[in-house]
Amino acid sequence: MKPILFESKSNSDHRGTVSFTNELNLSTAVRTYKVINNQSKIVRAWHGHKIEEKWISVEDGEFLVCAVKIDDFENPNKNQEVFKFNMTPESGILYIPNNYANGAMNLTENNAVRYYSSLLLEESIKDDYRFESNFWDPWGEFSPNLYE
Repeated sequence: MKPILFESKSNSDHRGTVSFTNELNLSTAVRTYKVINNQSKIVRAWHGHKIEEKWISVEDGEFLVCAVKIDDFENPNKNQEVFKFNMTPESGILYIPNNYANGAMNLTENNAVRYYSSLLLEESIKDDYRFESNFWDPWGEFSPNLYE
């Protein structure tokens, strides 16, 4: 399975706008958390899980959200395809399957991204795999001096 972007739609009238993502099923999500970075172009990556699934929704600003399938958690392939999604609050909600690592870079000063998880925190900690933020590097095109 690959990451899926569930697009949001909206309806407007004289009262305002209602936005919705009706195709999305969050029945297996058990917790949520929100991340706000203190400046633009902060990279938080790579965070992988064998079991846990994630859903990602941008609440403010613009983010580059990326995901990569992990073929081997002990010795991952640097040449794996990186799925890239430029996301804003209007984009929808991105589903990240298990056996993937994900990361995000906020492209704007004002920013907020919300994560939904299929595991409780205690379970997630046992299913936690971290890789260097530039192990797969889709970030350089937005911030060429990121690692200097």
